[in-house]
Order: sequence, then structure tokens, then C-alpha cells
Amino acid sequence: METAATSGAKAAVVLPPDHPQRFLLNDEVHARPPERIVAPARVSFLALVTPPAKRAEAWAVLRQAALGAGAPPPDDSADHYSADFGAYRVKAERHTEFIRLKIIVSGLGEGGQAHPFAEPAIEAARAHWVAQMPGALLWATHAAILPSGKWPPDPAALAADLAGADSLIGGTIAGGAGAAFTDLRIREDGFSRLLIVDHGMTPGQIGRALQRLVEMDTYRMLALLAFPIARARMPELNAIEQELASVTAALVNAREEDDPGLLERLTKLAAQIENRHSETQFRFAAAASYYDLVKRRVQELREDRLSGLQTFGEFMQRRLSPAMRTCRAVTDRQEALSARVARATELLSTRVEIFSEKQSHALLDSMNRRAQLQLRLQETVEGLSVAAITYYVVSLVGHAVEGLEAEGLHVNPTIAMAAAIPIVALSAAYAVRRVRRSVGGDK
Repeated sequence: METAATSGAKAAVVLPPDHPQRFLLNDEVHARPPERIVAPARVSFLALVTPPAKRAEAWAVLRQAALGAGAPPPDDSADHYSADFGAYRVKAERHTEFIRLKIIVSGLGEGGQAHPFAEPAIEAARAHWVAQMPGALLWATHAAILPSGKWPPDPAALAADLAGADSLIGGTIAGGAGAAFTDLRIREDGFSRLLIVDHGMTPGQIGRALQRLVEMDTYRMLALLAFPIARARMPELNAIEQELASVTAALVNAREEDDPGLLERLTKLAAQIENRHSETQFRFAAAASYYDLVKRRVQELREDRLSGLQTFGEFMQRRLSPAMRTCRAVTDRQEALSARVARATELLSTRVEIFSEKQSHALLDSMNRRAQLQLRLQETVEGLSVAAITYYVVSLVGHAVEGLEAEGLHVNPTIAMAAAIPIVALSAAYAVRRVRRSVGGDK
């Protein structure tokens, strides 16, 4: 009988077993949240190209810095780390090719109101451990986040903190809730400068805007890693095209004895193209992906034009797009050359195959003629054999009849020999044919 306690209790729903990667995949969308930043603030950003073998070493440096500041150390298996180091905050991310590092300090420091870059975040934080991070520095930026005064901002008034008015780019962002300006120039300290003006953005919006801007610069530089390779490949592709044109021109009037040499030249060209393609395929494919990310980050800024300034989108379109088109052109040329060499090789291989078939046909004709001659010779030999056998057997018959005649049997040897000739000849011919069929496998 069911009791009150059991009737009031509900049985827990038992779920099927979890997929091994269920929680990992779900948490991926939360892996790199933007920092919440309140103006005024300073940020120093660094992007280091780090080989996969150095990823653990970078996390070890970060762990020592965290322990020295009394902060929780990063998890070895994590690719994202964010912690408060007391006087500053640190955010680090490990990616496939690079490590991204942010040092965030609240306020502008002494003299910051007069010059927002007087004491950058990395100097205010005394983050000397950054020098121990492995990898090669690809991009570094000092960012200053200021509350708005005059709105919209006057680019001429901001140019003194960044660069000359002719090299300044930027505009309003976040639908007019803020503005961003930079000149993308590397100064003597190794950093560029980025100025963000807050005109009503939430801390989350400021963090997202900063992240999009620094990601845009990082991906721009990573995409441009393919550009020097593309320029270096241009002369090589020109030489390959000239050699291919020379081979295809020679194919027009080539003789059969020239085909092996031409095929060897085409094989070398194909190997050369495939080698170059394998060397550059990853870099060019990565450049295309990074370029797509740059364009996406520009769209996410939701920027509007300020009079007299290029927007981030216009600058990237005019300065980055030509380099990416060059990389794409080199990729297309490599693929086109590979296809052309393959077609020329196929054509030449067809010529060689046809020539080989002609030789085989001629050899078969020669063998057929030889077999016919052997057959005729065999038939001649068979006829001579039948005649010889008939002669000797008929002679033996004649001697036998002569012996019988000497014993008193009245038989004419000449008539007996004449009568024996057709019988012996037919028998010999039949016997020779039987022997030939048994040797040849016929029944």
C-alpha cells in the first residue's frame, strides 16, 4: 500500500549518458568573454606569434606571475585566463598561432587628463614578466578609454594624442554611443595607440568594442603574414609559366623521339608546383580566414563617419584588400598552373601511349607474319615427312614381296609396291597430323 511519504515524492528523471564532449562544446561559446571596462581606463595589448611547442611555456610564465600577485593560476588545459592581479587585471588567450594578452588598469594615472598615454597600462602595472613570454611580438597597442566631453569628438583636437590629422582613422562606434581613433603606427616604445571615447556605453559594450578593435588589428597583421610570401612567389611563378609555355610550344612540332624528354620536363614542373603549393597552402588559407574575421569585426563595430576621417572599414578596404587580392591571385595562379601542367602531361602521355601502341601493333604484325611462315614451313616439312615415310615403307613392302616371290609365292613386287603407295601415304599423313594435334593440345 502506498504511503503518504511515497505518494508525495516524485521520482527523479534519469537522463541518457552525456556525450564525452558535451560540456566542453557548450562552454566553448563562453570561453573568451570580453572584459567589463569602466571609463576612464588604460589597456596594453600584445599579440605574440607562438609555436605550438611554446604554448605550455607561455602558461608557465603566466602562472608564476599570478602566484607572485596572489591571484589564482591558470589551468593548464584552459585556453583562456582572466584574473585580478591587484593593481591591474590580466586577460590571456591561447590560439592556434598566437597568444593574446591584455593588461587593464583603471583610471588614467598622474597627468592622464592632459595626456592619456603618459603612463600606459603595462608601465603602470610594472608587468615585467611580459618580457619572459615566448614567441615573436606581432602587434602591440596602448589603449586609453576616456569619458566623452565635447560630442561629437573633434578629430583635430585628438590628433595631438595620436598622430597627425592626415594619418588618423576612426569614427563613432556602437551606434553613436562611443568613438574610436587610431593611426596604426608603431612608435619608439614598440606600441601603437588606440583612443576610445565613451559616450554612454555600458562596461560590457566598452569591453566588446575594445576586443573587436584589437582583434581587428591582430587579424590584419596575421593576414598580412602571407603577403611577403605572395610577392616572393611571383618571380617563381613567372619562370614556371615561361617553362610551361616552352614545353607546350615544343609539343606542337615534337617528334616521337622527343616525347620522353618533354615528359621529364613536365614532370619536374609538376613537382615544383606541388612543392610550392604545399609550402604556401596553409599560410594563404589562413590569410583568407583572418581577412574574413577582419571584415566581420569591422561590421560589428557599427561605425559611422566623422567629417574628414577615414572609417576603419574604409581603411581596411583600401589598404588591406589589395594585399589580400595579391595573395588570392598567387593562389589562383598556382592552381591554374597545376591544372595546365596536368593537362599538358596528360596530352603528352596520350602521345607516348599512342606511339607505344603503334610499336606494339607493329610487333604483333611481325610476330603474325613469323607465325605464318612457321606454319607454312611446318606444312612443307609435314609433306616431306609423309613422302619420305611413304618412300621407305613402300620400299620395305617391295623387299617383303620379293622375299615371298623367292619362296614360290606368285606376286609381282612392282604391282604390290604400287598398290601400297596410297595406303601408306594416307596412313603416314594421318599419323603426322595426329602427332601435331597432340603436341599442340588439340584433340
